[in-house]
Amino acid sequence: MTQNLQKTQRTLCLITSSEEATLVLGRALGVALVGTAPMPGVTVLLSGDLGVGKTTLVRGVGNALGAARVRSPSFTLVNEYRTANLPVTHADLFRLEPSDVEDLGLEEYHGNLNVLFVEWPERWANQPERDVLKVCIESRSENERLFDISSLGEAADSVLQNLREAIKDGKNDSGVGLQFTVD
Repeated sequence: MTQNLQKTQRTLCLITSSEEATLVLGRALGVALVGTAPMPGVTVLLSGDLGVGKTTLVRGVGNALGAARVRSPSFTLVNEYRTANLPVTHADLFRLEPSDVEDLGLEEYHGNLNVLFVEWPERWANQPERDVLKVCIESRSENERLFDISSLGEAADSVLQNLREAIKDGKNDSGVGLQFTVD
């Protein structure tokens, strides 16, 4: 007897009102990635226009996990950060043609003992289909950002649930209250 495996997707929509709130959301995501146990192998695909806050979100994650000086990998293409809890890999595909992305070997990071963040994932032809968080960021005004976060796969579902709880409980290490509107 064969079983029909259906991919399920869970979604969370949030609105941040400032760059600091986006950093706080990133910190909450960092806490969610560690949860009760680190969630290695999750890939976070970050979509949105230039300057919308993709790297700011990753910087917040890095802050929560103890990574010093998270920077945009626009010119280096891939940055790796070793942290006590969970290694972070951050890739920026903006300057690459889809045919060049294959040479980066991003699939080697997915499912590995780290979390992979990919900016401009639409340029990655062989994106993973499980353990993925898709984060679409849209600018609604000069300071306001809409985050549409969806999960695919058991590990990503757990991270999204941890994020919901962190936001609901107001957990963060910044001293700044979580200032989100759930859409």
